[in-house]
Amino acid sequence: MSELTERQKKLLILVIRDYIDTVQPVGSQNLVDRYHMEMSSATVRNELAALSVMGYLGQPHISAGRIPTEDGYRYFVSQLIHQVELPSAIQHTITHQFFQARHDIEQWMHLSASILAHQSQGVSLVTAPHAEMARYKHLELISTQGRQVLMVLVLIGGEVSQQILTLAEPVLQGELSQTAERLNQVCIGSSADEIAALVMNVDAMEKDILILVLQDMRTTDGCVSGEIYFDGLTNVLAEPEFTDSDDARRALHLIEERSLLQDILSRTIMNSNVGGVQVLIGGEGTWEELRQCSMILARYGVPGMLTGTLGVLGPMRMPYARTIPTVRFMADLLSDLVTNTIYGE
Repeated sequence: MSELTERQKKLLILVIRDYIDTVQPVGSQNLVDRYHMEMSSATVRNELAALSVMGYLGQPHISAGRIPTEDGYRYFVSQLIHQVELPSAIQHTITHQFFQARHDIEQWMHLSASILAHQSQGVSLVTAPHAEMARYKHLELISTQGRQVLMVLVLIGGEVSQQILTLAEPVLQGELSQTAERLNQVCIGSSADEIAALVMNVDAMEKDILILVLQDMRTTDGCVSGEIYFDGLTNVLAEPEFTDSDDARRALHLIEERSLLQDILSRTIMNSNVGGVQVLIGGEGTWEELRQCSMILARYGVPGMLTGTLGVLGPMRMPYARTIPTVRFMADLLSDLVTNTIYGE
């Protein structure tokens, strides 16, 4: 695209800000009057026409004002993404809310989703921190009935799984506890591959247990993210863009279909650095469900150990200037909380 003049940059940003606020096409006379511009309406109109030719603005019909295109929003975001900071008063409020909460990751997830939905007036999504490689932390074996044993596996980072193991013959609880303790001493901190190397060097019961442990850890390794928390769905459905049922249904499908969200995360934010913010506008030509939407995403956590994603889904006409710094600030805050949790154990 052609390089914008300083005047064109200013006018484009003003059109987008006005459209975000009003959901109405923006005319040249409106801009001159509202911002007391020292140029004529005709001059502004010519510049808006030039921005339309360049692909930054569109016109619903010939007598209407201008509205941003996807490329217009992308330009707008490129000017904001490293420049806007969250006001210190909002930072203080959010930080205070988190430190009022218990030392509980699940509570942090619910709180993050609630705050993001409130601040952005969009749909928030937060994935629980997830080990980039599953590592063994602790195992418990609990006798239940006859030959059946409840196996509780805890991974580093706090993920827990439970399975019923059927042994070849009944085993007393004391022996089960001793077996779990031996495995805990040998396996703590190990990856699935490292535990697989131990399987041939243990007795028959321990082998059966480790095979189940491996199944759980391989499943965890295959997941892109942990549990996903949402909030604020009614915010998006109330927006004018979603009064059309097809657009609303597409937005709902994104939230309801975990595999689709996993695909978006794995192909975008999961390849970025922790703390980095990524903005998807209009599905980026890949996801039809996002055709009328934007997503602002960031990774948080401890690189190489435990990471998650948080973000906001909303109409393309979302308040980027408020939402981008909120997402970035909360990603940094959650990273600090996860770091303190890991190294405080």
